[in-house]
Amino acid sequence: MTRPHPYLTLLAAVLVMGAGVLLGVRMLTSAGEAQVAAPTCTDRAVATGEPLTPNLVQVNVLNASGREGQANRVTINLQRRGFLEGAIANSTSAVEVPNVTILTSDPEDPRVQLVAQQFVGEIAYAEPDIPVEDGVTVIIGDGYQDLNPEAPTEIVSTRDLAICVPIIDL
Repeated sequence: MTRPHPYLTLLAAVLVMGAGVLLGVRMLTSAGEAQVAAPTCTDRAVATGEPLTPNLVQVNVLNASGREGQANRVTINLQRRGFLEGAIANSTSAVEVPNVTILTSDPEDPRVQLVAQQFVGEIAYAEPDIPVEDGVTVIIGDGYQDLNPEAPTEIVSTRDLAICVPIIDL
Protein backbone atom coordinates (compact mmCIF):
# COMPACT_ATOMS: atom_id res chain seq x y z
CA MET A 1 0.00 0.00 0.00
CA THR A 2 1.34 3.37 -0.96
CA ARG A 3 1.23 6.28 1.41
CA PRO A 4 0.25 9.52 -0.35
CA HIS A 5 0.23 11.53 2.89
CA PRO A 6 3.88 12.68 2.83
CA TYR A 7 3.51 13.88 -0.76
CA LEU A 8 0.27 15.72 -0.02
CA THR A 9 1.83 17.30 3.06
CA LEU A 10 4.83 18.42 1.02
CA LEU A 11 2.57 19.80 -1.72
CA ALA A 12 0.48 21.71 0.83
CA ALA A 13 3.64 23.16 2.43
CA VAL A 14 4.96 24.29 -0.97
CA LEU A 15 1.62 25.95 -1.82
CA VAL A 16 1.50 27.77 1.53
CA MET A 17 5.12 28.88 1.11
CA GLY A 18 4.47 30.09 -2.45
CA ALA A 19 1.38 32.03 -1.36
CA GLY A 20 3.36 33.62 1.49
CA VAL A 21 6.20 34.67 -0.83
CA LEU A 22 3.75 36.11 -3.36
CA LEU A 23 1.85 38.03 -0.68
CA GLY A 24 5.10 39.30 0.86
CA VAL A 25 6.42 40.58 -2.48
CA ARG A 26 3.12 42.34 -3.19
CA MET A 27 3.16 44.01 0.23
CA LEU A 28 6.77 45.16 -0.18
CA THR A 29 6.20 46.65 -3.63
CA SER A 30 2.78 48.24 -3.06
CA ALA A 31 2.42 52.02 -2.88
CA GLY A 32 0.68 51.89 0.47
CA GLU A 33 -2.19 53.98 1.70
CA ALA A 34 -2.03 57.75 1.39
CA GLN A 35 -1.78 59.38 4.81
CA VAL A 36 -3.64 62.64 5.28
CA ALA A 37 -1.71 65.01 7.54
CA ALA A 38 -3.82 65.70 10.59
CA PRO A 39 -3.71 69.15 12.15
CA THR A 40 -1.41 69.42 15.17
CA CYS A 41 -3.32 72.23 16.83
CA THR A 42 -6.63 74.05 17.02
CA ASP A 43 -6.70 77.78 16.38
CA ARG A 44 -8.21 79.83 19.19
CA ALA A 45 -8.68 83.57 19.36
CA VAL A 46 -8.55 85.74 22.47
CA ALA A 47 -9.69 89.31 21.88
CA THR A 48 -8.43 92.36 23.73
CA GLY A 49 -10.19 92.53 27.10
CA GLU A 50 -11.07 88.83 27.21
CA PRO A 51 -9.60 86.52 29.86
CA LEU A 52 -6.52 84.52 28.95
CA THR A 53 -6.52 81.22 30.85
CA PRO A 54 -3.70 78.69 31.39
CA ASN A 55 -5.37 76.06 29.20
CA LEU A 56 -4.46 78.23 26.21
CA VAL A 57 -0.77 78.61 27.11
CA GLN A 58 1.88 75.99 26.38
CA VAL A 59 4.98 76.24 28.59
CA ASN A 60 8.39 74.83 27.68
CA VAL A 61 10.63 74.42 30.73
CA LEU A 62 14.39 74.18 30.43
CA ASN A 63 16.67 73.31 33.33
CA ALA A 64 19.82 75.40 33.82
CA SER A 65 20.17 74.44 37.48
CA GLY A 66 22.34 71.74 38.96
CA ARG A 67 19.24 69.95 40.24
CA GLU A 68 18.35 66.94 38.17
CA GLY A 69 14.68 66.71 37.17
CA GLN A 70 13.90 70.32 38.10
CA ALA A 71 12.31 71.14 34.73
CA ASN A 72 10.05 68.10 34.99
CA ARG A 73 8.89 69.04 38.51
CA VAL A 74 8.15 72.62 37.46
CA THR A 75 6.24 71.39 34.40
CA ILE A 76 4.12 69.04 36.51
CA ASN A 77 3.27 71.86 38.91
CA LEU A 78 2.37 74.19 36.03
CA GLN A 79 0.15 71.47 34.56
CA ARG A 80 -1.67 71.25 37.89
CA ARG A 81 -2.47 74.93 37.38
CA GLY A 82 -3.89 74.20 33.94
CA PHE A 83 -0.97 75.11 31.66
CA LEU A 84 -0.22 72.92 28.66
CA GLU A 85 2.97 70.87 28.73
CA GLY A 86 5.59 71.84 26.19
CA ALA A 87 9.19 70.74 25.84
CA ILE A 88 11.11 69.62 28.93
CA ALA A 89 14.89 69.57 28.61
CA ASN A 90 18.20 70.77 29.94
CA SER A 91 19.02 74.27 28.76
CA THR A 92 21.67 74.84 26.11
CA SER A 93 21.20 78.61 26.29
CA ALA A 94 24.12 80.86 27.22
CA VAL A 95 21.74 83.22 29.04
CA GLU A 96 22.56 83.85 32.72
CA VAL A 97 19.68 82.46 34.80
CA PRO A 98 19.69 83.47 38.48
CA ASN A 99 16.09 82.43 39.29
CA VAL A 100 13.78 82.22 36.28
CA THR A 101 14.38 83.64 32.81
CA ILE A 102 11.77 83.72 30.07
CA LEU A 103 13.12 83.60 26.53
CA THR A 104 10.99 86.03 24.54
CA SER A 105 11.27 88.90 22.14
CA ASP A 106 8.06 90.37 23.59
CA PRO A 107 7.89 90.53 27.43
CA GLU A 108 4.53 92.34 27.19
CA ASP A 109 2.81 89.38 25.52
CA PRO A 110 -0.12 88.40 27.78
CA ARG A 111 0.90 84.72 27.62
CA VAL A 112 4.38 85.62 28.86
CA GLN A 113 2.90 87.81 31.59
CA LEU A 114 0.58 85.04 32.81
CA VAL A 115 3.45 82.56 32.99
CA ALA A 116 5.77 85.07 34.68
CA GLN A 117 3.24 85.67 37.46
CA GLN A 118 3.36 81.98 38.37
CA PHE A 119 6.88 82.23 39.83
CA VAL A 120 8.24 83.60 43.11
CA GLY A 121 11.15 86.03 42.90
CA GLU A 122 12.55 88.19 40.16
CA ILE A 123 11.84 87.13 36.61
CA ALA A 124 14.34 88.02 33.88
CA TYR A 125 13.54 88.30 30.19
CA ALA A 126 16.03 87.57 27.41
CA GLU A 127 16.04 87.33 23.64
CA PRO A 128 16.13 83.68 22.57
CA ASP A 129 19.66 82.53 21.74
CA ILE A 130 18.51 78.97 21.04
CA PRO A 131 15.65 77.64 18.92
CA VAL A 132 12.46 77.80 20.98
CA GLU A 133 9.30 75.75 20.61
CA ASP A 134 5.81 77.20 20.31
CA GLY A 135 4.52 78.63 23.56
CA VAL A 136 6.39 80.35 26.37
CA THR A 137 9.93 79.13 27.08
CA VAL A 138 11.09 79.32 30.70
CA ILE A 139 14.60 78.55 31.96
CA ILE A 140 14.96 77.51 35.61
CA GLY A 141 18.25 78.49 37.28
CA ASP A 142 20.10 77.51 40.46
CA GLY A 143 18.32 80.26 42.39
CA TYR A 144 14.84 78.96 41.52
CA GLN A 145 12.55 79.46 44.50
CA ASP A 146 9.10 78.08 43.80
CA LEU A 147 5.77 78.75 42.16
CA ASN A 148 3.74 81.62 43.54
CA PRO A 149 0.88 80.12 45.59
CA GLU A 150 -1.18 83.29 45.02
CA ALA A 151 -0.61 83.54 41.27
CA PRO A 152 -3.62 84.45 39.12
CA THR A 153 -5.33 81.71 37.15
CA GLU A 154 -6.15 84.13 34.34
CA ILE A 155 -5.35 87.64 33.16
CA VAL A 156 -7.13 90.07 30.87
CA SER A 157 -5.55 90.06 27.44
CA THR A 158 -4.09 93.42 26.47
CA ARG A 159 -4.15 92.56 22.77
CA ASP A 160 -5.79 90.27 20.25
CA LEU A 161 -4.14 86.86 20.27
CA ALA A 162 -4.29 84.00 17.79
CA ILE A 163 -3.31 80.88 19.70
CA CYS A 164 -2.56 77.46 18.29
CA VAL A 165 -3.59 75.06 21.07
CA PRO A 166 -1.94 71.63 20.61
CA ILE A 167 -4.25 68.70 20.00
CA ILE A 168 -3.64 65.97 22.56
CA ASP A 169 -4.69 62.43 21.61
CA LEU A 170 -5.81 60.46 24.62
